[in-house]
Amino acid sequence: MDNMDMEKHDKVLPIDIEHEMKKSYIDYAMSVIVGRALPDVRDGLKPVHRRIIYAMSELGLSPEKSYRKCARIVGDVLGKYHPHGDSSVYDALVRMAQDFNYRYLLVNGHGNFGSIDGDSAAAMRYTEAKMAKITVELLRDINKNTVDWMPNFDETQKEPMVLPARYPNLLVNGSSGIAVGMATNIPPHNLNEVINATIHLIDHPDSSIQDLIQYVKGPDFPTGGIILGREGMKSAYTTGRGRIKIRAKTQIEDITNTRQRIVITEIPYMVNKSRLVEKIADLVKEKRVEGISDLRDETDRNGIRIVIDLKRDFNAEIILNQLYKHTQLQDTFGVIMLALVDNQPKVLNLKEMLGYYIDHQKEVIVRRTQFDLQKAEDRAHILEGLRIALDNIDRVITIIRSSKNGEVAKDGLMAEFALSEKQAQAILDMRLQRLTGLEREKIDLEYSELMEKIAEYKRILSDDKFIFEVIKEELLQVKEKYGDERRTAFEEDYEDISIEDLIDEEDVVITMTHVGYIKRISASTYTAQKRGGKGITALSTRDNDFVNYLFTTTTHHYILFFTNKGKVYRLKAYEIPEASRQARGTAIVNILQLEQDEEVTTVIPIKEFVDDFYLLMSTKNGIIKRTDLSQYDSSRKNGLIAITLNEGDELISVELTDGNQEVIMGTKNGYAIRFSENEIRVVGRTAIGVKGISLREDDEVIGVGILDQDKYILCVTENGYGKLTDDSAYRAQNRAGKGIQTYKITNKTGSLVGIIICDKEDEIMMINNQGIIIRIKTSDISVMGRSTQGVRLMKLEKNEKIISVTKVISEDEDEDIDIDSEE
Repeated sequence: MDNMDMEKHDKVLPIDIEHEMKKSYIDYAMSVIVGRALPDVRDGLKPVHRRIIYAMSELGLSPEKSYRKCARIVGDVLGKYHPHGDSSVYDALVRMAQDFNYRYLLVNGHGNFGSIDGDSAAAMRYTEAKMAKITVELLRDINKNTVDWMPNFDETQKEPMVLPARYPNLLVNGSSGIAVGMATNIPPHNLNEVINATIHLIDHPDSSIQDLIQYVKGPDFPTGGIILGREGMKSAYTTGRGRIKIRAKTQIEDITNTRQRIVITEIPYMVNKSRLVEKIADLVKEKRVEGISDLRDETDRNGIRIVIDLKRDFNAEIILNQLYKHTQLQDTFGVIMLALVDNQPKVLNLKEMLGYYIDHQKEVIVRRTQFDLQKAEDRAHILEGLRIALDNIDRVITIIRSSKNGEVAKDGLMAEFALSEKQAQAILDMRLQRLTGLEREKIDLEYSELMEKIAEYKRILSDDKFIFEVIKEELLQVKEKYGDERRTAFEEDYEDISIEDLIDEEDVVITMTHVGYIKRISASTYTAQKRGGKGITALSTRDNDFVNYLFTTTTHHYILFFTNKGKVYRLKAYEIPEASRQARGTAIVNILQLEQDEEVTTVIPIKEFVDDFYLLMSTKNGIIKRTDLSQYDSSRKNGLIAITLNEGDELISVELTDGNQEVIMGTKNGYAIRFSENEIRVVGRTAIGVKGISLREDDEVIGVGILDQDKYILCVTENGYGKLTDDSAYRAQNRAGKGIQTYKITNKTGSLVGIIICDKEDEIMMINNQGIIIRIKTSDISVMGRSTQGVRLMKLEKNEKIISVTKVISEDEDEDIDIDSEE
């Protein structure tokens, strides 16, 4: 290898391509994020917009001046500040002049600047522009050292890093942009509302976002329209992200008695009107929407007007809903409140966005006041020198006349009157005209006014509260000058309304079969019958299936489904499909996500998960457990653990209690135990529990009740017999005892199937394994002692058995009892 090759080799640097690509792309990404695509939180402008506005001010294109060719404006922006393509600059300039894009125009355009139909603006050599009136507020005081400056791309000019922005432009006009790995989409808002919110936040720095939402009602689009619902806006203002539904403003007019027309006068923001009309026409052509006879765009200088004539006897509301669904008559605006904070992209909520703006204004006012103060003090200093000169004018003239040149004269004046160099120079520059009496009065008046201004500037700088007063005063001036009425209206989004809000609360009967079919029936289906009646058919069942659970509740209450595996699932009653009295119902496995071999064994309704109430659970093997109801205020598709079971045990009963009652547990073989609920300590949701009753051989628990004063214990057997027994017949025992006899079990009566706490005004429902229901009043049932066989309550055919009994909640019963009743 010769020396030349060695030198070439030494200049080659080995570079890892992955590292180089990553580094280069990150640099590019940051350049796009900071220098092109995202707005600054302080003035709401991207660099290109800021440069256009500043270049227009440098060209003197103020609102009261004449228009200038857009090509000249674009040329200045490109040549001085923005080293990118001319189309990007012109496109940005055009958008700022389009009243369907900007809520408050920043550019006053003259010529063809495009249309809402998607028409492009004329070439920049044909169009003219100047600043809009409100744009002056973005630039106000920019020459008073209110903002920082930076060199332009070739360091031949200075450009502002941000504009003073005397109103919150980021929220007022919004912004949209796609950077690298992130995007922003901030909707425009009403100037009055945003300024009101800003002033409120200044006065109440601890305000919540909800407080601010009372002022900023929602976006205010330049094209008007209607915002549906408030959840999307609430999410956007709270988290910085949300989806807002916008709907066109429409009205339905009658053409004749049998024909109507739909008139569209406002369309959603950023929707192309021409394409919207084409889409409606396509739907008609494809016969996806029927009933439209004519479609025409009658838009003129007075505003948008799209007319849709309908055929005879077609419902305009129905067709309008179809158009909302299939066209951009209803659109979604995805809000991403992303902006640059100290050159870092950040998703902001409403309070943060206004807070950063207020901080910016505070800095602007402080810097402006300091600038004005310095200027006033400098001028006052000069005037003090002139006043000294006028007071000693003869001596001043003598010194000047005797001096060889200006420098000597200046030094002489400084030495004679203890003047500064600036004061001495001002005296030398003074015209002889200032020697007149009138001019002397002007100097004294100007000096007096300056002293007042200096005192005011120092007062403002002495306390933040004075600075904020200035900010509020100037915001109110902007509001007074440029504020206008809101264009975008609000309506409820009925799709967001809870289904529960649309369902009447009514009493219902829930039934579930042994195989697992469940249904909801209106309680009015059943009528009270006398004891001993044959009942009415409740539902049809297939072979080997029968109803094993029945209760009354209301459509708005929760239904808790407890399973043999000790888990609990939760639904609202209206979520259970309604069916006729004879229908089988819906399989519970199609409603709940049950595990294999998991069966629902107990179902109870709950009004709400309030404090100081408990779930009292009982298992087949006599275990009882008390847990705070609030621990079950959760819903999972695959269920919650309700109780941890010992091997071979099952959860068979759940009751609600307020914690101060007495409990009675009944068994299949006719035994019962009564004890205080306080003997059961409160344990966690997943705990096992304690022994409630010591079971005799071949016995199991069939029910648990909560005893109130002056109540009866209703016992029902599988062969249709039953009785009421006064609760005083059951003495209190210690928990875990064997209990006392509550029913004399014989072959005629069969085993107990239910124990219910009730009074004489209650009604009960009984159902047998053939699906026959009878509803009787407890007042028709005999009151008898504990060791008796009872009376016949329901006539049963051969092989029929009572399998379930429940108390019906009377219509006049206090709703507050719902929480601790069978309901």
